[in-house]
Amino acid sequence: MLTNPSIGLLFWQLVIFLILLFLLTKFAWKPILSSLRERESSIEGALRMADQAKLEMQELKAGNEKLLAEARMERDRILKEATTVSNQLIEQAKTKATEEGNRMIVQAREAIQNEKNAALAEVKNTAAKLSIDIAERILRRELADQPAQQQLVDSYLKEVKLN
Repeated sequence: MLTNPSIGLLFWQLVIFLILLFLLTKFAWKPILSSLRERESSIEGALRMADQAKLEMQELKAGNEKLLAEARMERDRILKEATTVSNQLIEQAKTKATEEGNRMIVQAREAIQNEKNAALAEVKNTAAKLSIDIAERILRRELADQPAQQQLVDSYLKEVKLN
């Protein structure tokens, strides 16, 4: 019987199949299709959101790279400024030290010259005193006896006449 179906059985199977198809179309097909559509739209929405998130991540990554590049440039600028200021301070310190050294050398030379002048004046004064003392002693000895005095006066008079 299962191998040779009868026409009545085929008819009832066809009628039951059509009723089942009608019932499925009426009650189950629409909810199944709507749930499939909802699922499809949610998947499309998720894909769009994933693409949007991917774009946002790329934008954030580009922004981060830009900020990082700006930070590096700022760091380099600050280091360059610091180096420049450091070099300027070193040059100013060298210049100031050189000027101070030159000023001290000039002051030392002036002090040495003043000391030298004072020493020369002292030597001249001492030499003058010694010369006066020696001349005084010589004159006292020479002028102690009368004939030596007369001879000295005569020699001076001869010199005056010759000039």
